[in-house]
Amino acid sequence: MNNTPASLYESDLKSLPLIQRGKVRDIYEIDDQHMLIVTTDRLSAFDVILPTPVPGKGAVLTSVSNFWFKKTEGLIPNHLSSLGLDDVIKDKHDLAQVQGRAIVVKRLKPLPVEAIVRGYLIGSGWKDYQSTGAVCGIKLPANLQLADKLPEPIYTPSTKAAVGEHDENISYDETIPLLGESLARQVKEISLKIYKEAAEFALARGIIIADTKFEFGLDDKDQLVLIDEVLTPDSSRFWPADSYRPGESPASFDKQFVRDYLETLDWNKKSPGPELPADIMNQTAAKYEEALQKLTG
Repeated sequence: MNNTPASLYESDLKSLPLIQRGKVRDIYEIDDQHMLIVTTDRLSAFDVILPTPVPGKGAVLTSVSNFWFKKTEGLIPNHLSSLGLDDVIKDKHDLAQVQGRAIVVKRLKPLPVEAIVRGYLIGSGWKDYQSTGAVCGIKLPANLQLADKLPEPIYTPSTKAAVGEHDENISYDETIPLLGESLARQVKEISLKIYKEAAEFALARGIIIADTKFEFGLDDKDQLVLIDEVLTPDSSRFWPADSYRPGESPASFDKQFVRDYLETLDWNKKSPGPELPADIMNQTAAKYEEALQKLTG
């Protein structure tokens, strides 16, 4: 295990049963109504979990997510429970291990779709546009440049793959058999609404949210609930607004910095991933921290 005094690569709680480890999060069972989600310092890139933790990353992601959960609770309920960590973790060593990086959430039924919203032309969307003039089948104006702002944000959902597998882009119409027409429409509409409001808020604080991914679940009354993480540097592309120029690949506050480094290596993008050098790891940690400070003050 790559835990160091400054980082948590893998949690190891003795007082709660582990349900699963995801790319970044470890999930523990509390009871049939609640779970504990621990955000570790693991980093995944190209769907591979890298062996080097980014110090403090899990705490930053937890703070950013909690900030947005509070900010969006007027738009949609979220999975946060009213229970605190010390209500559910009685072992003081366990509590110390996850303090500041764990949340108690309600157990919900997750939807089998990732809700992706793109406001700018970058990443796989740019590659798609160059070859087809569209992104995920959505036709866009001609002659757009790399990193251009889109006329309107677009909704480009994907399936949810298991750890180590790749998510598949699907059309909105393909989400209807998975979710039902009413729920599919609700997911699309709320995703676009949250993105637009958050993008406007972040821009006023010097951050462009180029794109993002939301996850949703249903409660026992079949009400739609925002789950997982929200508008973090892991689930979104964050760019500094002051250096943004269409036509250029923007600097970023997110793991794109690590992806760019990995693209310089002779690595086949399959597991095991390469170790990150200390300077890349520390610069990444600093970028995450800067994003948190800019957003939340």
